[in-house]
Amino acid sequence: MTDLFPPAAVTRFPVDGSDVTLPIRRVYCIGRNYAAHAVEMGHDPDKEPPFFFQKNPDNVTFGDFPYPVETSDVHHEVELVVALSKGGTNIPVETALDHVFGYAVGLDMTRRDLQGEAKKLGRPWEIGKAVEKSAPCSPLVPADRIGHPASGAIWLKVNGEMRQEGDLNQMLWKVPEMISILSRYFTLQPGDVIMTGTPAGVGPVVKGDVMQAHVEGVGDLVVTVV
Repeated sequence: MTDLFPPAAVTRFPVDGSDVTLPIRRVYCIGRNYAAHAVEMGHDPDKEPPFFFQKNPDNVTFGDFPYPVETSDVHHEVELVVALSKGGTNIPVETALDHVFGYAVGLDMTRRDLQGEAKKLGRPWEIGKAVEKSAPCSPLVPADRIGHPASGAIWLKVNGEMRQEGDLNQMLWKVPEMISILSRYFTLQPGDVIMTGTPAGVGPVVKGDVMQAHVEGVGDLVVTVV
């Protein structure tokens, strides 16, 4: 068999302090996983089971964020990112962290106006979420170096002004639970990535803005909107 054209390049997560990389298979994102963010988006977190959507592997990038087309309202969302080195189905919560290779700081950049239109029409969110280079990330930090962060500050500044501020312990669904729930519906594999949700304070950016994101115990990420 011969390919009609060369296959697309695999997006790879760099690993901090190493020449090893983690090839990305899928990117799962959990929606409204911090109560205050759910409220600011007009939802009651006490009445909502967890739900997920996806970005594409090649949405993950490690440089500047190009302001996307067909939008006038792009929002920042700072998140803890989880990368798996083991897969499976029906993974128990108690052993879910054994599947984690490491963690990164990430941004779920969102065309909020297009996402809002999709919500009103009951349509999928990909047009707002899965735009090119919409998941800037820091290099992965291995769990065997930092452990599994379950608490600690998570925040984002734009041009030095604090916009988002929270704590990892405010996640409604913790990392082991997310892995376990996802594995009921999908066969997880090495290279799968999970973006774990964002605290309150999401808001717009424009070209020239500099976003500084931080997750305690994981690291920092600085991204310019170009």
